[in-house]
Amino acid sequence: MYLILLQYIRPLAAVEHYLEAHNAFLEKQYREGRFILSGRRKPRTGAIILCKAESRREVEAILAEDPFDKFQLAVYDIIEFEPNTYELADVSS
Repeated sequence: MYLILLQYIRPLAAVEHYLEAHNAFLEKQYREGRFILSGRRKPRTGAIILCKAESRREVEAILAEDPFDKFQLAVYDIIEFEPNTYELADVSS
C-alpha cells in the first residue's frame, strides 16, 4: 500500500487549468482498482492519494499518467506502508 502526498509547485490557476484532465486520471485509477481514496489537502497546497500497487515502480508508472506530472504542476512523495489496523467505514465527511 502506498500513501502519495502530492504538492503543487505551480500557481493554483495553472493547476485549475488541468483539473478536469486530472479528475479523469483519478477516475481511471479508481475503475482499475488502484486508488482507494483521494482528496485535497487543507489548505489547498496539494492532495493525498491512497494507492494499492505491487511496487514503487508501479506507483511511479501510474503517476506518470497524471496530467499534474506531465505538465510539471506537482511533485509526489511516495510512502510505502503495510496496513495492519483499519476500519472499513465511510470516510467521507
